[in-house]
Amino acid sequence: MPDLSLVHRMTAYMAWADDVMLKNAEQLDESALMAPHDTLFGSISGTFDHTLVVAEMFRAHLDGGTHPHVARRRSDALPFREVARRLREMNAHYVDLARRWTEAELSQIIHFEFVGGGTGAMSREDILLHLVNHATYHRGFVSTLLFPQRIAFAPNDLTVFLRDVWPDLAETAQGQPLRPAENPRGAA
Repeated sequence: MPDLSLVHRMTAYMAWADDVMLKNAEQLDESALMAPHDTLFGSISGTFDHTLVVAEMFRAHLDGGTHPHVARRRSDALPFREVARRLREMNAHYVDLARRWTEAELSQIIHFEFVGGGTGAMSREDILLHLVNHATYHRGFVSTLLFPQRIAFAPNDLTVFLRDVWPDLAETAQGQPLRPAENPRGAA
């Protein structure tokens, strides 16, 4: 198994941060999650689903297969609970890939066609980092849509992940503590 890499840390962050935001959104009922907004992807659920659609497209590219998408959004909206379940599963898949691919495998170039037209060529690492960045962008947008709902809002910042979550994940992955004994979690 390869050493922990930046791409592994960042895909783990994406999975954790998406889960935090999905839990934030799950405080609302389905009608609020599907309610139309004058936004690019139409609703809170639609924004999460766009992130999922893009992840599905790149999974197919990485697998050397095809995907059913002809646009960056579905023509028929999925229920939010289905989007949430599938996005969590997709993120777990990407964390696993980032964890097990070697440096040589991460640097492999993948050729693909964009749904909007044109060809693309990116390394596996660049694809994974694109997905991380893409999800971060859309979580910020979902935050704007959730804010007026006045729900209890857990933070999903990278700094929180690095302080509270990553040390335990990395320790589990490598079998050794990353925190110095004299600086336990929560210490300044």
